[in-house]
Amino acid sequence: MGGVFGRHESSKRGSHGLKLESKMVESMRQRAAHGTSVKSFNTIIMKFPKIDEGLRNCKTIFEQFDEDSNGEIDKEELKNCFQKLGISFAEEISDLFEACDINEDMGMKFNEFIVFLCLVYLLNEPAASEAKSKMGLGDLESTFETLVDAFVFLDKNKDGYVSKDEMIQAINESIPGERSSGRIAMKRFEEMDWDKNGMVTFKEFLFAFTRWVGIGENEDEDE
Repeated sequence: MGGVFGRHESSKRGSHGLKLESKMVESMRQRAAHGTSVKSFNTIIMKFPKIDEGLRNCKTIFEQFDEDSNGEIDKEELKNCFQKLGISFAEEISDLFEACDINEDMGMKFNEFIVFLCLVYLLNEPAASEAKSKMGLGDLESTFETLVDAFVFLDKNKDGYVSKDEMIQAINESIPGERSSGRIAMKRFEEMDWDKNGMVTFKEFLFAFTRWVGIGENEDEDE
């Protein structure tokens, strides 16, 4: 999956993609100003089961939006459900859909939809705020906050990205003096840095995280 993301991401980094990324980075910088409750990477790992449970609660929303029950939400289905909820389908939402459709098949699978919901939660845009309140994301707030907290912990210089050095620093803080810590950090970083540009965005982090807790793109096929 990582390879697929890497190949397609470059083609999607037009003006809309870059604009969305800058909004994500700015939102994360603002969030970082409030600090994080995460003290080590081990703290994040220990929360995997609870995060997994919280993310799987998104399944109900996913099934409501997947009107033809084919395991994917296309843009028309997203528009229809937004209209039913009285949410305007603004440009920001359309950009989020395209950003989360990593295989460019015009349909969000369950793991992509989770990332979509988390980005809606993070962004402070009027359209995202409206969607957040009307989609009932309040019940998922603690799960999304944990994910934001985890990213803020990794982003040591608070620039809205996670670098390789920051990942190594985070792992070393968790297991100081452990020889394998560098290899562990590199492996985790490579799993996150899908476009291989040496910097991890919150979106990349989210996609990696869904894989770490066992939610993959073929989720429906595995059930």
